[in-house]
Amino acid sequence: MTSRPDPRPLTRSAGKPLWAQLRADLLRRLEDGEFRDVFPGEHDLVVEYQVSRHTVREALRQLRTDGLVTARRGKVSRFTASRPLEQKVGEAYSLFRSVEEVGAVQRSVVRVLDQRADGVIAARLGLEESTPLVYLERLRLADENPLAVDRVWLPADVARPLLDVDFTHTSLYDELERHCGTRISGGWERIRAVAPGRGERTLLDCPESTALFAIDRLGHDTCRRQVEWRQTLVRADRFAVAAEFSTDDGYRLGAPVRMP
Repeated sequence: MTSRPDPRPLTRSAGKPLWAQLRADLLRRLEDGEFRDVFPGEHDLVVEYQVSRHTVREALRQLRTDGLVTARRGKVSRFTASRPLEQKVGEAYSLFRSVEEVGAVQRSVVRVLDQRADGVIAARLGLEESTPLVYLERLRLADENPLAVDRVWLPADVARPLLDVDFTHTSLYDELERHCGTRISGGWERIRAVAPGRGERTLLDCPESTALFAIDRLGHDTCRRQVEWRQTLVRADRFAVAAEFSTDDGYRLGAPVRMP
């Protein structure tokens, strides 16, 4: 017979709502290493904390809004590994490094890695339409939770050695420099919000209320040759864009900003 956890009654004071106290205590328990695999259900939390179901639901709603808990109908609720990832404006991000830096484990499921021709993409890279391209499509996971779909095209005369690389747990830019002697040193990027289609929602395991960020990137090497066209769809509840500003300096692009 499974024993029930000891009760954790909350203090009923006017200074802080019960749901906020509950949320704070759940976060503390997470930091202590609890709930790594399974998060307790609503009924268990009602019994353990001796509060109403409404209080529990409000605390969980706030945790979901913060991107700290995933909850889907018919599936066990669980904590995500961390707060949403941040991209610093004006700095070329590495999704691999961003995931690893917050203490989560990055893994990629390679959906496609081949050589092909694509006239539209070649034109974006300033190449002849028939130019062979290396195409890499990955589902990016953070602690086994779907985070993004990443699609990248590179000229085959530069990136052909990447066809033999295992991209399960590595950075494209690291492998590009290691195997091809090419480093992405600059370019431009556009970030916009989009509504996911049915296929994207299924692939990324998105709740119906979750939007995506679509990130388009054109990258060049140290010789300013355009060698990367990338399109990434990332869950907006797990990703943020940030910058610092002041009345004296305006926006400070690439400044280190931390989530509250």
